[in-house]
Amino acid sequence: MWKKLMIAIWGTALMAACTSSRASSPSASPSPPASASTSPQSPSSAPLIDPANFVTTIDNPYYALSPGTTFVYEGTKEGDTQRDEVVVTNETKVILGVTCVVVRDTATHQGDLLEKTDDWYAQDKDGNVWYFGEDTAEYENGKVTSREGSWQAGVDGAQPGIVMLAHPEVPRSYRQEYYQGHAEDMAWVVSLDRPIKVPYRSLDQTLLTLEWSTLDPNVIDRKYYAAGIGLVAELSASGPKETAELVSVSP
Repeated sequence: MWKKLMIAIWGTALMAACTSSRASSPSASPSPPASASTSPQSPSSAPLIDPANFVTTIDNPYYALSPGTTFVYEGTKEGDTQRDEVVVTNETKVILGVTCVVVRDTATHQGDLLEKTDDWYAQDKDGNVWYFGEDTAEYENGKVTSREGSWQAGVDGAQPGIVMLAHPEVPRSYRQEYYQGHAEDMAWVVSLDRPIKVPYRSLDQTLLTLEWSTLDPNVIDRKYYAAGIGLVAELSASGPKETAELVSVSP
């Protein structure tokens, strides 16, 4: 039953990413947030970023990023166990005139480094959390093997996207990133009250989104966000089986 539902939702969501904008519905493109004159939907409709519209604190209830906070996730990827430590650093990076918070994600398998990524986020005055890019590296035997997926808004045509809406509503969809041929993630809000149990705690109500890349539309993830916490779980809905569940938050 769930698999059939996911297939139906994927088909509708893909249509939403491809059709022209009329209204915020499963069969229409994302509508723009209040702080941007255009939504990040296509290469020709880059969002207009005004640094004056951004604030220095990221306190969106579903995606709060307070410097010094560490989120630990455990799960599986490509058949192996994986541990991710996501640290909200005190570092910042200015992109397109906007001061972004640097979030460092380190993935390991039994202590061996698999991947290290610096992600760059900023929040606008309305409360939308924007994603301005990432510097990522994959490792094997301690050496960098790939930097595929790295991008920075404003460089080589790359555009920022929204990673979390200020006021998520079903069935809102939106582009999270855009660097043609390298990073083209989309998200679709499908529930505001989905219960889930993760090692960190049991939650009666979470925001559920479906997230996928137009570069590989057969791979879809379910992501669960809890107000006051943030991302609590990422589970594959189609494609290779991957999981990541929140284990701890500190301090």
